[in-house]
Amino acid sequence: MRLQGRIALVTGASRGLGAAAALAFAREGAHCVLVARTVGGLEAVDDQIKAAGGNATLVPLDVTDSPGIDRLGAALYERFGKLDVLLGNAGILGQLSPIGHIDPTVFERVMAVNVTANWRLIRSLDPLLRLSDAGRAIFVTSGISRRIVPYWSAYAASKAALDMMIRVYAAEIAHTPVRANLYNPGPTRTKMRREAFPGEDPANLPPPEAHAEVLIRLALPSCILNGEWVADDRAV
Repeated sequence: MRLQGRIALVTGASRGLGAAAALAFAREGAHCVLVARTVGGLEAVDDQIKAAGGNATLVPLDVTDSPGIDRLGAALYERFGKLDVLLGNAGILGQLSPIGHIDPTVFERVMAVNVTANWRLIRSLDPLLRLSDAGRAIFVTSGISRRIVPYWSAYAASKAALDMMIRVYAAEIAHTPVRANLYNPGPTRTKMRREAFPGEDPANLPPPEAHAEVLIRLALPSCILNGEWVADDRAV
């Protein structure tokens, strides 16, 4: 019960890494605020959390709904008066294509979900993290942000922008009890991975649950990392 009494918000919580993280946090005693677009997916994760003896609050919300994010921050303040853990996990792949062939609406959506939504989360929830004795913000990134791979321009650019934004945020909060870090899970058995590599055998990839322990460690009050790009649980 390492997160007993903590309030943890997870975006993209209806499946994959977000669902696995939410269940792991709940098993460690956290009350989880689950954010995702699909009500059915949220309810399925909620059922797993209840079966494990935990509890959660479900928030059907598209993370690109900026006024909705602001309302969420206000509602969390009214109910809990703080936020202890923020896991910015929601993300989309977009279109793997030559740069000039990407549909503008697809490019804008990738940036909206992978970058702008996380900025809005910080803008709305940073005051709540500062009300915690040890606020912890974790954002899911990708190794593609540090590599040059043809046809991955939208997704790679969005993750590179996220990396810089979070590292700047970490520098700005260095004098506070809040800590912010990036986590790269690497190849994982998720829907996004299947979209990117349809010919790959998912049985050869680790499941999302394999990342539970490192995400718990990054969420703990005892985690002193700040502004780090973590890709190995031995670093935490």
